[in-house]
Amino acid sequence: MGASSLRILVVGAGIAGLAVARALRLAGFRPDVTERLPLTERADIGLYLPGNAARALRRLDLDGPVRPLGQVIHRQRFLDAAGVPLCEVDLDVLWAGVGECRALPRAELHRVLLTGAGGAVRHGAEISTVQPLPGGVAVGFADGTSGEYDLVIGADGPRSTVRTLAALGGPPRPVGQVVYRAVVRGGPRVADWTALLGDRAGFLVVPIGAGRLHCYADEAGTTLPADPLARLHELFGAYGGPVPEVLDVLDTVQVELTEEVELGRWFHDRVLLIGDAAHATAPTLAQGAAMALEDAVVLAEALRAADSVDAALIAYESRRRPRTRWVRDRTRDRNRTRDVPPALRDPLLRGRGGRIFQEHYRLLVDPL
Repeated sequence: MGASSLRILVVGAGIAGLAVARALRLAGFRPDVTERLPLTERADIGLYLPGNAARALRRLDLDGPVRPLGQVIHRQRFLDAAGVPLCEVDLDVLWAGVGECRALPRAELHRVLLTGAGGAVRHGAEISTVQPLPGGVAVGFADGTSGEYDLVIGADGPRSTVRTLAALGGPPRPVGQVVYRAVVRGGPRVADWTALLGDRAGFLVVPIGAGRLHCYADEAGTTLPADPLARLHELFGAYGGPVPEVLDVLDTVQVELTEEVELGRWFHDRVLLIGDAAHATAPTLAQGAAMALEDAVVLAEALRAADSVDAALIAYESRRRPRTRWVRDRTRDRNRTRDVPPALRDPLLRGRGGRIFQEHYRLLVDPL
């Protein structure tokens, strides 16, 4: 295929959309990128990137700009609700030869990806129609403008508009988990990825550099609390470890219900879904950004190598499905482990927890 002549539209300018725009540019394509939201500062939350995300960033030639950001994480520590150790994972050993694990503000990664994608994003452009054409796609926007493309890539998240318009699937499925996210400053000194596991609830603290901590908490449930901050104190006020000091300085928190996307197919005609639009899972394995980055690398390779767009999409999905299915299945496994009563779960984790948690990433250590 002639890369320079292929008309590609990327819908969504989050991590998945900007990563695929970057990958396509490196492969010689010149995609258009649209985003329905206006240009605003990203929410102040943290992000943990496992070693396979670092490998994908190298493939995108963005490891250099990311290297000064955030903090490298060498160890995962799992504690019980009182702060007593359960098990740990040596991340340098687990991801040896793949990449280092890093935690950083999501907004900082987004800025690197935006620059890498060329910086040209059409904000406030909401998709209203997607119509197949012979060998292409006609796209209409809510402002009355339109365009024709050889390929439309839906990178617009779990509640993807492209997925709905292209009849690739319905709304995401709630997984019965309420999640809380925040960044705190002036909290306790924490060097490792540190999770405290309670009774169907957990609290995670990860350093993201410059004295900041990314805090993530979850509980089983299907309803958002009226006062998320009060609910955090209610749930975790009796926890040990670094949690009391974190709660003392925590003043704002974001809360949402976790959703999952599982589809029978990721593309129809010349419309393809990537990232969370195609395979969102609960954030338990912290693989959302990593899967989006890997998707970008593989899709660009498939388009560059294939004789046609249709052949490229088939090759792309066949390569990506096994890894994303692994992440989904292992995420469900870990969530089931977390839901076991502590009296049964904690002795198991003290004996075999490190090996169990390492096994969740076994396939992801392998090359793309």
